[in-house]
Amino acid sequence: MKRKIVFYKRYFIEFFEQQNEAVKEKIDYVFDLVSTLERVPEKFLKHIEGTDGLYEIRVQQGDNAYRFFCCFDEGKLVVLFNGFQKKTNKTPKKEIEKALRIKEEYFKEKKNIK
Repeated sequence: MKRKIVFYKRYFIEFFEQQNEAVKEKIDYVFDLVSTLERVPEKFLKHIEGTDGLYEIRVQQGDNAYRFFCCFDEGKLVVLFNGFQKKTNKTPKKEIEKALRIKEEYFKEKKNIK
């Protein structure tokens, strides 16, 4: 395994639990790719422009698109934040802002633990 995926608090878990089995299986498949492939295709993992290290994991299931925000920590750790079902071509600004707030919270909390 090249990367370890961890969930920060319950942001992602709460979203995941609401999905049907087909969507959950597709999410698991994409997470497996992200954690094992040396170079993950942009189709599955894409840097969000202008966000200082925020990425989105991209899952397509039928006509539905899902996005999960994350960042790398200590080189190989993928920390998952919020997720949402995408309704438009453009990622909503409020979802990116929410992910950036969660990312900031994660690193502040981590710094205070050390």
